[in-house]
Amino acid sequence: MRDAGEAEVEALARRLGAQAAAAGVLIAVAESCTGGWLAKAITDIPGSSAWFDRGFVTYSNDAKRELLGVREATLARWGAVSEATAAEMAAGALAHSHAGLAVAVTGIAGPGGAVPGKPVGTVCFGFVRRGMAPQTETLHFTGDRRAVRLQSVRHALEGLMERLAG
Repeated sequence: MRDAGEAEVEALARRLGAQAAAAGVLIAVAESCTGGWLAKAITDIPGSSAWFDRGFVTYSNDAKRELLGVREATLARWGAVSEATAAEMAAGALAHSHAGLAVAVTGIAGPGGAVPGKPVGTVCFGFVRRGMAPQTETLHFTGDRRAVRLQSVRHALEGLMERLAG
């Protein structure tokens, strides 16, 4: 049975789909802490193949480097959970797809994994439109692992819609 958070994510994904289809823009996603949940939310919408190109689940640093081209120097300096890594993940998703807009999500969903300066709930997002520089942000969500991941998916969908509208 779905809860209110999942219903909200479905409604957001439907709105994103209508917006992307109307704009003629394909979307790609690069996920780490959400583990494919964002791509699932999008592909749960009938007809999403018209506006969703592909998703990358790059949980390990090796996957981030190999599939998205995240630089070793970026990971070494800033870590996997950083705006720098999120920007490179989003740019890599765009470069390795036919999409015009991409989002990347990387964070610490918990219950472990916190490091100094990056508590559980820290999630970095990267958004990039073809021909434009990546935009990044870091948010701090509360709750258990599922709550952090759900809030991350919701924020990614909202951020994609903002960039389509702008």
